[in-house]
Amino acid sequence: MIKTPSKMYSSKRGIGVMSGTSLDGLDFAFCDFENEKSFELLSFSHIPYPENMVNSLKLAPEMSGLELLKAERDYSDFVANELLIFIASLELSPEFIACHGHTIFHQPETHFTYQMLNGNILAAKTQLPCICDFRRLDVALGGQGAPLVPIGDEILFSEYAACLNIGGFANVSMKKSPGNYDAFDICPVNIVMNGLAEKLNMAYDKDGEEARKGEVVPSVMDRLNELPFYNISGPKSLGREWVESEITPMLHSISNTHDALRTWVEHAAIQIGRALSSVSQSGNTLCTGGGCHNKFLVERIQTHTSRDLIIPEPEIIDYKEAIVFALLGKLRLDGRCNVYGNITGSGKDSISGCVYLSPVKN
Repeated sequence: MIKTPSKMYSSKRGIGVMSGTSLDGLDFAFCDFENEKSFELLSFSHIPYPENMVNSLKLAPEMSGLELLKAERDYSDFVANELLIFIASLELSPEFIACHGHTIFHQPETHFTYQMLNGNILAAKTQLPCICDFRRLDVALGGQGAPLVPIGDEILFSEYAACLNIGGFANVSMKKSPGNYDAFDICPVNIVMNGLAEKLNMAYDKDGEEARKGEVVPSVMDRLNELPFYNISGPKSLGREWVESEITPMLHSISNTHDALRTWVEHAAIQIGRALSSVSQSGNTLCTGGGCHNKFLVERIQTHTSRDLIIPEPEIIDYKEAIVFALLGKLRLDGRCNVYGNITGSGKDSISGCVYLSPVKN
């Protein structure tokens, strides 16, 4: 473990902000961490992205440097303005904001990752300390910059043998022994399914109803399951780039969109079930993330694992990642480790996140 510097703050109430690769919007979670091993979710809100913001985030990877800076400014203004509205609705005052930003590039194998956000804008507009850019220090140390959620699973959800998150990508953290966790990305989920749903003029496949109408295409299924990523052991993470190079061409070979959806649901269920089978500790699996609302997907996952999937109350399903990022921000301000290097592959624990301090009040 690393030595931690003296505390900058003694912070207990903060807002976690999460933007996932599924492009559905922002999740705000206002949390109280007065008890070190638990939290109270004081308030929460989901802010859908307007159409122009969705289009901007989709186009960002192809933008010029100047265009990307303008897009970052506009995105940061949007986040800050929505935060001001949220903060005005709160009964208690938050002490900090911790924001993941929106991932535009994630290529740890070439030593960079980029989560779009200008923390200066958030600090200037909200007049609160803002913590963001949680991943790049770990990448600089040689790690994947992911996953970051396991420390939250250890501190806040330790009663479970494993915590499965099904978002744009599925990832899992699992308890190997008391105080010893393993975690990794499993496979893409909503980032693929939402793209297929768009072909049916839908934002997403509600409850998996469209996937139910299709049939698995065995030849594509076999090729998907044979992708080398799934046999890599140790720290590993996924990004949009991998989906576009490895997954999209295979699914485009399926002419019927319902069959493509059905094939992907089964593939994701197989890979998630396989990952859960590697959990060594006895106990239940907490299942969170937007994918948990897809009834068909959850049914198919359950057929591929003997472990019981525990679906919690809706606010935990939808806001767990935002809750954990609030915790990461608190740990950063308190000068305590918030990234485990043995999980990310850097081999070095770190206190990650850039801190943007609010303007001095006269």
